[in-house]
Amino acid sequence: MITPNLYYAELKDSYLFYHIAQKTKAYLAAHPGAYLYRLGIGDVTRPLCPAVIQALHEAVDDQADSQRFHGYMPECGAPFLRTAIAEHYRARGTDIQDDEVFVSSGASDELGDILDLFDRSSTAMVIEPAYPAYVDANVIAGRKIIHLESGRESGFLPEPPEDDHADLLYICSPNNPTGAAFNKKQLQKWVDYANTNQSVILFDAAYEAFIEDPEIPHSIYELNGAKNCAIEICSLSKTAGFTGTRLGYTVIPQKLIRQGMSFHDMWVRNRTTKTNGVSYIIQKGGAAVFTPEGQRQIRENIQYYKENARILMDTLDRTGTWYCGGKNAPYIWLKCPDGMDSWTFFDNLLNAIQVVGTPGEGFGACGEGYFRFSTFGSREDTQEAARRLERFLE
Repeated sequence: MITPNLYYAELKDSYLFYHIAQKTKAYLAAHPGAYLYRLGIGDVTRPLCPAVIQALHEAVDDQADSQRFHGYMPECGAPFLRTAIAEHYRARGTDIQDDEVFVSSGASDELGDILDLFDRSSTAMVIEPAYPAYVDANVIAGRKIIHLESGRESGFLPEPPEDDHADLLYICSPNNPTGAAFNKKQLQKWVDYANTNQSVILFDAAYEAFIEDPEIPHSIYELNGAKNCAIEICSLSKTAGFTGTRLGYTVIPQKLIRQGMSFHDMWVRNRTTKTNGVSYIIQKGGAAVFTPEGQRQIRENIQYYKENARILMDTLDRTGTWYCGGKNAPYIWLKCPDGMDSWTFFDNLLNAIQVVGTPGEGFGACGEGYFRFSTFGSREDTQEAARRLERFLE
C-alpha cells in the first residue's frame, strides 16, 4: 500500500482568505447593491506597462514565423533575460554574474521549490508575522520550524536570536504583511549571524521596488558577506504587474557553498531536471521591464500605489493610529483600536463602513491585534475608504 506524505496532515487549515471571502459574500447577500472598498487585496490593479505589452505582441508574432519561432527555452532562463537582470543589479553597484540569475515562474513557486536544496533534517526559522507559505512549505517537507516572533517594540524588525540557531533563515524585506524593512545595519546583523552559524538566508525581495529610503537595501547582496550565505528570490508580480503572467527570478551566487557542495550548481541540476523553462513570450515581456523605458513606466505604476499608501498613512496619522509600513512597501500594518482583536476589527469595518482589509491573526499568532491594508486598489476606492476609515477611527 502506498504511503502518502503524512506531513500534509500537520498543515493548519488555510482559512484566512477563504474566511474573508465568506464574510464578504454573506454581507453582500444581506445588502444587495452594496459596494465594498477592498483594501485587503494583494493583487495589482494597474495594467502591464506599454513597453511590456509591445514586447509580448512582438514575441507572439515571433512564434508565428518559422525563422523566429522558439520552442523549449533554456531551463535556467533565456540568456537575454538573465543578462538584463544581472545588468540591472550591476547598475546599482551589486556585482552579480549573468549565470547567477535563474528565471522562474514567480517567487511563490520558487520559495517552495528551493527547499529541494536542503536536507529534511535542516531547521527553518521564520520571522513572524509572515507570509503563510513559508511555514506551510516547510511543514510539507517535514522540517522543524522555529517561529521567531516580532512585535511593535522592534517595529516588527527583530534582531537575530542569541540562543536559537537555524539552518534556513526566512527574511522578507520589505515585509509582507507588516511593510517593515530592515536598514543596512539591521540586515548586516542577520548576514553576520548566518555566516557565523553557516546558515543560509532565503531573502524574499518581492517588494524591493517600493523602497525609497536610501538606508534600506534593495538587495541582500549590498551587505558584506551576503554572497556566502544568501539566496535572493524576486518577483515581477508587484514590481511590474506580472501577477497574471507569472515571472520572477532567483539569484544564487557561486560563492554559496556548504560541505563542499555548490548551491548554484545544485540548482542548475535541479532546474534542468524538473523544468522545461519559462515561456519565451513571457520572458520577452520580462526583458522589456529592464529597459530604460520599461523602468520609467513601471515606476509610474509603483508611484500610483505609493500615493495610495500616502493617502492611508495621512488618515492614520490624523487619527493617532499606530502603524508601520507604507513608505517603503505596498502594505500598511496597523494596531487595532481599543484593544480589539483583528477579526472583530474586520467585522466592524465591513459592517460599519464597508471597508475590507486583512486580519493580522492570519499571519501568525503575534499578528493578533493588528491589521493589514494593501495599497493596490484604485485611487477612487482608496480615497473613499480613507474618508470612511477616518470617521470610523475618530
